[in-house]
Amino acid sequence: MIKHTLLLILRNFKRFKGTFLINLVGLSTGLACAMLIYLWVNDELSIDNFFENPNRLFQVLQNTYDANGIETIEATPEILAKTLADEMPEIEYAITVIPPTFNVSKGTVTHNSKRLKSSGQYATKDFFNVFSYRLLHGNRDNVLSDKNAVVISQALALKLFDDVDHAVGKAIEWNAQDISGVFHISGVFETVPPGATTHFDIVLNYQLFQEKNPSEGWLNNGPRTYILIKENTSLKLLNDKIKGLIQAKNVNTQSTLLIQRYNDRYLYGKYENGAPSGGRIEYVKLFATIAIFILVIACINFMNLSTARASRRIREVGIKKTIGAKTSALVFQYLGESFFMVLVAMTIAILIVDLMLVPFGTLTGKNLELTFNTSTLVVLAVVTSVTALLAGSYPAVYLSGFRPAEVLKGNTDRSAIHVWARTGSVIFQFMISVVLIVSVWVVYKQVEFVQRKNLGFERDQVVYFNVEKMSETFLSEIKGIHGVVNAGGGNVETGRQLGGTNGIDWEGKSEDDNTFFNILWLSYDLMETVGMEMLSGHTFSREFGSVDQIIFNEVAIQSMGLEDPVGKIIHIGGEKKQIIGVVKNFHYESLYQPLKPCALMLAPMEYAPRVSVKIEAGHERSVLANLKMLFDRHNPGQIFEFKFMDEDYERLYASENRVALLSRYFAGIAMLVSCLGLFGLAAFTIERRTKEIGIRKVLGASPFRIFRLLSAGFAKMVLTGIVAGLLISSVVAHLWLESFAYHIELEPSYFLFAGVTALLIALLTVSYHAVKGASVNPIEYLRNE
Repeated sequence: MIKHTLLLILRNFKRFKGTFLINLVGLSTGLACAMLIYLWVNDELSIDNFFENPNRLFQVLQNTYDANGIETIEATPEILAKTLADEMPEIEYAITVIPPTFNVSKGTVTHNSKRLKSSGQYATKDFFNVFSYRLLHGNRDNVLSDKNAVVISQALALKLFDDVDHAVGKAIEWNAQDISGVFHISGVFETVPPGATTHFDIVLNYQLFQEKNPSEGWLNNGPRTYILIKENTSLKLLNDKIKGLIQAKNVNTQSTLLIQRYNDRYLYGKYENGAPSGGRIEYVKLFATIAIFILVIACINFMNLSTARASRRIREVGIKKTIGAKTSALVFQYLGESFFMVLVAMTIAILIVDLMLVPFGTLTGKNLELTFNTSTLVVLAVVTSVTALLAGSYPAVYLSGFRPAEVLKGNTDRSAIHVWARTGSVIFQFMISVVLIVSVWVVYKQVEFVQRKNLGFERDQVVYFNVEKMSETFLSEIKGIHGVVNAGGGNVETGRQLGGTNGIDWEGKSEDDNTFFNILWLSYDLMETVGMEMLSGHTFSREFGSVDQIIFNEVAIQSMGLEDPVGKIIHIGGEKKQIIGVVKNFHYESLYQPLKPCALMLAPMEYAPRVSVKIEAGHERSVLANLKMLFDRHNPGQIFEFKFMDEDYERLYASENRVALLSRYFAGIAMLVSCLGLFGLAAFTIERRTKEIGIRKVLGASPFRIFRLLSAGFAKMVLTGIVAGLLISSVVAHLWLESFAYHIELEPSYFLFAGVTALLIALLTVSYHAVKGASVNPIEYLRNE
């Protein structure tokens, strides 16, 4: 029975070569796209999921309240972790961490003649009890107990000592911003895996940072707080319990706390009204949906072409039923064809994925691998089975449902339901294609808008780098290099969440005002270097030379309600500072965020070890060469590493750029697969109408009239799909753009472009067969009758 069925399947594929090839190309393309997207999605979902207790590991976040609404920030008071550990029995461990994104966490590690750039963290003693990074050497309970102890990664140990087992006890020198000294290695941890959001090479005792940056109670925020909760702890009860902790400790604030599972931060990094509300998970859902749609479109092609070819196979059905074949046997045969087709397509798809894995990984910025482990094999088996059933079930029921009497009488027209099903499927295909085209175009225009938007400062031609020690002499020599426009200490970073405080007081401040101010530390000449514009007052100047000065942005002054603010005195952390200027608004965060109050404070030279240099266009190569020579002279033994500020800004929106590019490819593939089906359907429809075409031509119909007749039906279906797609895409595009605080306005041209593109591609697809059918000699058609 099975052998007979396989023989029939092969004969039918050979008999209908065109249909077979179109289905094979469509299904294999759809399956390959689905597999690539599956690998990407699986990698996204695995980020930060390697810890031993992922369901007990949380980050404590802070909600601040002001006139602009609720802002959720990672920065928390330094004292928070100890308070949580002491007062919350549900919490097993709580730690304070200065993450690698802070300037003080970037430095150099030196051992004998080896000097390496490294990224570190400052953490309290239970760091390795909260984060279960595997310790190759050392005890996680006391590895950070000593202030002068450090724990290094396996990779750093190999670079410094060419050995891991004998690294413990050896001395290394650490230099970073204003923290430096000789430390002994107390442990070695396994190098952080690629699937982590935070990568670092060294962990130092938090006390080092604390001594240089004394805590000022509950008002100042900067460090991150992480907790490991006990088994069977109710998250809701714990959240309710810690929510008002800061208010209980400090009556002058309205800030509240919440906890978020650590491995959720990557996918759910967007917050609304003080709660996680999305983030990269939206891209995961988007591409998972695209994969499903592409597969569905390929399956629709299979169904349409199979049912369209029904008239060529009804004799087979009639004869089999006449001699006693059961309907179930016919269903089994046609489902067998579907399974065989999908198996062949899946084999080809796996080969395509194997060929495309490296370029696709480069495109997505991931190191993806296709490994045939148990989970992958289960997914492949499920996808193959579901695709085969989805593609073959309707044709199997349709073909096996013919009655012998109908076949013998030549009555093979089925009910209107089947006609509408075929029409509706074509409409659905082009509806999805149009939605994808509009989405791609809107994403492209938004990314272009973001990259070209005026941030309130000049990021082009600005290069920055870290130095071990900053000095006026060093800055003066940089300014003397030919091609350097200006140079200053510090850097205006975009996209990094800053620390800050709600402990700023001014005359006229109301008791319930809880405005949170982000704080940006910079040194002399930086504002001039990056072209910040002053609304009033002046920038930090050596002529005035006082650290008791402060500059606010426009949003801050508006929130404070100050008129003529220059010269007025404010209090921050108990210290008096004079407002010397108001800078025009500039974007120091992602454009996902609205502008927020910001205070600019003058950093002492030793606290601003980053140099920003504005280079005249055309002099980049010579200036960088001279900068390296100057750097080597002032920082002997250190490595000169620089970055361009505009490239940093582009990296900030790397996800959007990749989504735009991937969407473009997948939208093109969806349209290609849709047109493949339309191509085959048009070929068969015109083949069925050969007698009609011949008669019409004999009666005097012109080729153009025949062409219009043959194209009209397809044009109506495509137009219906386009209109539906445009309506849906307008809603989808609007919702996506709302995630940005600053975004483009939707224009009719975006939708017109998508509609015209889809219509032209569809008409070109159909036109090949329509022109061919309209131009053939009618005698050729009638002779076949």
